[in-house]
Amino acid sequence: MIHITRTIAIDESEIQHQFVRASGPGGQNVNKVATAVQLRFDVGRSPSLPDDVRERLIHLAGRRITEDGVLIIEARRFRTQERNRQDAIGRLVALIRKAAEKPKLRRRTRPTLALKRRRLEAKRRRSEIKRMRRSLQRFEE
Repeated sequence: MIHITRTIAIDESEIQHQFVRASGPGGQNVNKVATAVQLRFDVGRSPSLPDDVRERLIHLAGRRITEDGVLIIEARRFRTQERNRQDAIGRLVALIRKAAEKPKLRRRTRPTLALKRRRLEAKRRRSEIKRMRRSLQRFEE
């Protein structure tokens, strides 16, 4: 079990790992050993996620989620399979934790009377400055 929050835990059987060849550092080893990890997690069918968290996770995942609702995380930062696997799991946990946070509801506020007056006064001053820049010929015609 991978514990995400106090109420959310994911069974490791819900996550599939696939090792692929990585680009980047590694010398001759990079062409021979599949060290990069492609982690797949089915967000749409996971029984571990509450519906609200699932919706926010799909929204947060963006391009990393397929049409079938499968989240794909690729990790190739390290030279070993195990460290890349841990990195991918850590990124999945961080993403789910972020999705588990309930967004703060925005309360509409009204501008104060003093703020309205200051805004209108500033507009009047600006208008006066622009009026003074006009050429006098317009007024004489």
